[in-house]
Amino acid sequence: MDDHMEPMWDVIVIGAGPSGLMAAIEAGHRGARTLLIEKGKRPGRKLLISGGGRCNVTNARGIDHIIENTPGNGRFLYSVFRQWSNEDIIAFFMGLGVALKEEDRGRMFPVTDRADTVLDALLQLLDKYQVTVRYNQEVSMITHQDEFSWNIHVQDDIYVTRAIIIATGGCSVPQTGSTGDGYRFAKSIGHTIVEPYPTSVPLMADDLWIKERFLQGVAVRGTLLTAYDEKGKVFAKEEGDLLFTHFGLSGPAALRISQYIVKFLARSAGTHAIVTVDLLPGLSKEEVFSKIQQTTKGNGKKLIRSLLRDFLSERFADVLLFILQIDSQMEGAHLSKKDAEKIASLIKAFPVHVTGTLGLSKATVTGGGVFLKEVNPATLASKKEHGLYFCGEVLDVHAHTGGYNITVAFSTGHVAGNHAAEYAIQTNLAFLLGK
Repeated sequence: MDDHMEPMWDVIVIGAGPSGLMAAIEAGHRGARTLLIEKGKRPGRKLLISGGGRCNVTNARGIDHIIENTPGNGRFLYSVFRQWSNEDIIAFFMGLGVALKEEDRGRMFPVTDRADTVLDALLQLLDKYQVTVRYNQEVSMITHQDEFSWNIHVQDDIYVTRAIIIATGGCSVPQTGSTGDGYRFAKSIGHTIVEPYPTSVPLMADDLWIKERFLQGVAVRGTLLTAYDEKGKVFAKEEGDLLFTHFGLSGPAALRISQYIVKFLARSAGTHAIVTVDLLPGLSKEEVFSKIQQTTKGNGKKLIRSLLRDFLSERFADVLLFILQIDSQMEGAHLSKKDAEKIASLIKAFPVHVTGTLGLSKATVTGGGVFLKEVNPATLASKKEHGLYFCGEVLDVHAHTGGYNITVAFSTGHVAGNHAAEYAIQTNLAFLLGK
């Protein structure tokens, strides 16, 4: 079948995730004739599963806080956030009638606790701004038509456009359609790709009590994780809840520290990193020791494993005592000062030998992506090609969970859409004026 050539579009956005939806909305809002292409059969698949299906639309704390929680090149975003910040995201959704509520650590959710409330509001705006959306359309390649227009090859069709926005995501959660297509497109056009790696991903460990599943399913609230290199130097610390699994560690604290573990293991000759878990970060080691002594003296006839319930789950107490080779059936009255000190030390620094992380397919977020020195931080335009823009996770930017990544997606989408539309409209005007 011969290729079918369509009329010229002003802006084509590839990918209907959070950043792509926002980019298409803003381009349409600016008056650009906009086409949104999605290879799947529906939009916003990653948005619908974000925040546990409730869609944590942003974080209410300041820009500096958001950049601090964007360890993957967060400083690149200062120009973006000056144009469209988390406060603008909140005002945007409130203006659409999507009531929001603030939860712990500044996370903002729709009052309905339903991600489809957010998606429906975005889809209504696509209609309002007359953005054309085509699903089940997989882009095979991007080529030049001439200096000021592009060809988007989709199956047997070629779409022609003044500006392209690549919003295809990374390669984490591939079931949502994020399979690294944008990296291939960018590389074919001449961009450098920083090798993708998993972030916000569970940790694997090879300790005996992990292998034997002694703690599988045990959750601990409010821990502090500290990661050490082979010389005993701290290279990362993160707070949060923790979940012990059959392969290692999961939960917010593990996900937050994972990117540092990935980078450390990539540059280290070692096979693992030592991560200690402070199970009671609100207390000093001396305070924990004192509380253990008070508990055992006041309940001398109770078994030590039962007395430790004041601090830990009984399963965790059993593992602690196993590691220290203390008889779990010992009565509290017989616990020596030396053993109490050992227990306190282990509660404050429970060691885990982390050997790596699960792969990209199990990660929430992708690290790596389009090399940022080749992207204009104010417009998100390519420094290599006219009319080419990037937004969202395809860029070498990544953040912690907690509303930060979707903030990056929405803000970069808005800015890319704005500048792509401006470029397309000005280019069209120049041609009309014969310049």
